[in-house]
Amino acid sequence: MRLIGSVKVNTLIKTFLDSALLKMNSTPPRLGQMVDLVRYPIHELDNPITKKLIADCRKELDRVGCALIPNFMLNESLQRMHTEAMRLMPETFWSQQRHNPYMTKDDTSLPEDHPQRFFQDRSSGFINSDLLEEHSDLNAIYANEAMTRFVGECVGVGPIYNWADPLGCNPYSIMGDDQYFPWHFDGNEFTISILVQEAEEGGVFEYAPDIRSPEEENFDKVHAVLKGRRDNVQALQLRAGDLQLFKGRYSLHRVTPVKGAVQRIIALPTYVMDPDTVNRPERAKQFYGRALPIHYEREAIRPDALTD
Repeated sequence: MRLIGSVKVNTLIKTFLDSALLKMNSTPPRLGQMVDLVRYPIHELDNPITKKLIADCRKELDRVGCALIPNFMLNESLQRMHTEAMRLMPETFWSQQRHNPYMTKDDTSLPEDHPQRFFQDRSSGFINSDLLEEHSDLNAIYANEAMTRFVGECVGVGPIYNWADPLGCNPYSIMGDDQYFPWHFDGNEFTISILVQEAEEGGVFEYAPDIRSPEEENFDKVHAVLKGRRDNVQALQLRAGDLQLFKGRYSLHRVTPVKGAVQRIIALPTYVMDPDTVNRPERAKQFYGRALPIHYEREAIRPDALTD
């Protein structure tokens, strides 16, 4: 009888806890439940702490094309993001492909050593943005206006917008053992990275800052990096909870091979200066496994005249 009673009590407790958890998750988390606003009061742009933080980020973006804000996310929010990513892991689009830094097809009219003909194997996965749960912390921080304003101040341009790409606007990127994300440029101007889980080994972010501009591809400099030249390459070891601001459209970058059983999980909320641009269909299929009608409808709408 005691065992039966114990089972009933345990069942009641579990039902109560499940109900409480459901109620807790019935509304999106607020900014103060995600970001360490005591250390980084980003919702108060006139706060001296925030002003200095913005100035420091602008300085680093100008100096090396990247800015890092350590321990930006609260541990509780980070844990919720990790739990979401693990729940959605079976929905990950895994791909093993060969691509050049521009995600374009081979052009045999170019010399063999041209950067557009430099192809490397990529193996990684994405949990696409349209799969995120309704009250996801990643969705909530991406939709938060204070966060968008803060990012705009840090990158020093405005207005900026959430990316219109429904698959790639704020995905989780996943890399496991022996997976590698080779040199490439982003299709959007600014990427904000939040590391959710470090890899056991490897997974270092490397980049060549501002190696090209909207007016100049600088194929010679890109070629030098692809061939192993390191004098213009920076390396950044992100830690869980860190926020990284990065000019990914103009800086060649990669993630070094991951080793070990622990996956590298990183959230990628993405911002643009043009509210109408999305990925080209080819890039959408390479990264996210499919292209939607919006990718074809807006293929001709580009933020610049660069190769990709």
